[in-house]
Amino acid sequence: MGIDDMVNKGKDLYEENKDKIAEAVKSEQAEDISDRVLDGVADFAKKIAPGASDKIDEIRDNADRSLGNE
Repeated sequence: MGIDDMVNKGKDLYEENKDKIAEAVKSEQAEDISDRVLDGVADFAKKIAPGASDKIDEIRDNADRSLGNE
């Protein structure tokens, strides 16, 4: 099986399950996990670039709106 075959199989699997995937991404569990990950990344970034805290928070909040259900 070549790369193209694997990519096409992945696309087919996504198409067959896109409703379930969308539901999982917008779930409470995904919200909890994404909040922890985003908070950790933001805290780390603030330690590296303390002068950019406001921008880091803005980026974190924008990313959070795309994941989970809140």
